[in-house]
Amino acid sequence: MSDIADQLQALRPQLLKYAQLQLRNSAWAEDAVSETLLAALEKPQNFGGMSQLKTWLIGVLKHKLVDQIRRNSKEMSTTRDDERDLDDDLFLPDGHWRDMPQDWGDPEHCLRQLDFMRVLEACVEHLPGQQGRLFMMREWLELESEEICKALSISTTNLWVMLHRARLRLRECLQLNWFGATAPADAGEKF
Repeated sequence: MSDIADQLQALRPQLLKYAQLQLRNSAWAEDAVSETLLAALEKPQNFGGMSQLKTWLIGVLKHKLVDQIRRNSKEMSTTRDDERDLDDDLFLPDGHWRDMPQDWGDPEHCLRQLDFMRVLEACVEHLPGQQGRLFMMREWLELESEEICKALSISTTNLWVMLHRARLRLRECLQLNWFGATAPADAGEKF
């Protein structure tokens, strides 16, 4: 039992960081991670060893994060984060780009780079609260639209508009901090 407790303690900071990215609330993240670790300690037999311990814990944590979102959905803001329409800034009235995006190269290669993931994570952290939360729920927690709308009491139309805006902001942030950066080392300084 001591061996698993040591492993769980070693993984705790990573789980906490993941939870904070998802929830954007330190107390809620701490609760979700504590519940995850407690569940792992109470029923270590549920870990079948078919994956790495960290992978299994993140799977458990995802469920705990959804529980936290449901419990605290009343406290989460459902107002629009930004009244400004980024579509007008990025697109012409006929739907074409105002400025054609730079060639991003091979996205598969970029995803394998640790620096890219660091910049992406920073861009996600800088999304306005509700946009960031919805993006994380949809893309990283892989929740269905219906489940997100129910948990946050928003319409599907509002969800899609906010996800669209979040993706545009991420694109803009990555353009400035990664693809348009002179050197990856400079990327973190622009946030």
